[in-house]
Amino acid sequence: MGIPAVLVVLPLGMLFILSGLIVNLIQAVFFVLVRPVSKNLYRKINKVVVELLWLELIWLVDWWSGVKVDVYADKETFELMGKEHALLICNHRSDIDWLVGWVLAQRFGCLGSALAIMKREAKFLPIIGWSMWFSDYVFVERSWAKDQSTLKSGFERLEDFPMPFWLALFVEGTRFTQEKLLAAQEYASPRGLPVPRNILIPRTKGFVSAVCHMRSFVPAIYDCTMAVPKDQPAPTMLRMFRRKSSLVNLQIRRHPMRELPETADGIAQWCKDVFVTKDALLEMYYAKGVFSDQEHRDILRPKKSLTVVIFWACLLIFGIVMLFKSTSFLASWPVIGFTVTFLVLVAITMQILIQSSESERSTPPSKLTQPDPMSERLIKK
Repeated sequence: MGIPAVLVVLPLGMLFILSGLIVNLIQAVFFVLVRPVSKNLYRKINKVVVELLWLELIWLVDWWSGVKVDVYADKETFELMGKEHALLICNHRSDIDWLVGWVLAQRFGCLGSALAIMKREAKFLPIIGWSMWFSDYVFVERSWAKDQSTLKSGFERLEDFPMPFWLALFVEGTRFTQEKLLAAQEYASPRGLPVPRNILIPRTKGFVSAVCHMRSFVPAIYDCTMAVPKDQPAPTMLRMFRRKSSLVNLQIRRHPMRELPETADGIAQWCKDVFVTKDALLEMYYAKGVFSDQEHRDILRPKKSLTVVIFWACLLIFGIVMLFKSTSFLASWPVIGFTVTFLVLVAITMQILIQSSESERSTPPSKLTQPDPMSERLIKK
């Protein structure tokens, strides 16, 4: 049963922001003191620290809203997940598909080493963006002239990563909306390209760069296809705050990196073919209700995220109680003023974080252009 979001956002926002500031502070201390001495030791510590924050969002999915994630994968893929480096590509369908990826990563023990290629603005988001910056996320400006070198250095920086990581790359470049789908269809039709029905046309430059620079130390690509039943509304942050559940279907296919073509043009075409197949899978699902020929895998619902939220909640309550004991709260106007100001800042911060996840507020459809063959040639190290 749904509840008004405002009754939940403020108290959960206080919990998330206060715990997030503590996590950010710990990250900053280790970044200054440990990273210059040992980058790998810093990464191992940071993995544990950042999970204390990310697990609060996992709790929101698993325990508060009860969003169910059904995973379909073959046995070999399922057994290798969490035991190897992987480049993860997925259709960018819903507001919280990134969070679904975190749920999956948490189940396989690599939540703190789940990374992504993000737009540059994301690193300025309060709490969550700052934690990403401390955690080796790669931030781009969506300008190939600027991003080419950024991506190269970001990929090479991961070569000595001391534990299995997943690097998520949303090849469509932006979240799916009907307006963007129409723009993609108008681009594809006169050029004789496959006309998409459920995805956007992949932008392959970043993918080609990732494969060229990482194939020597990343053994596999996880090709993920995400879908929500047509008879259910897509999950959003606001719906989750209101405890409205949903079902997300996720198919995962593992492609060994060694099987990909060697040339840049071949890699780009491979990516396009994968998304054509993905579009056909989604079309079949929406028409016949059959999602995958892969076996359904139960990923359970661990209690770790629940334990972390209880820990932070107890710490917050203890702090509030001590505040009341140490001050005459009702008679202290400065304390009252500070509290009101803090609650306003919490509300504003949560509004920013929620709006940043909404598809309608993502990058508007831009005019697609034909790729420059010279710019997609194999990048040599």
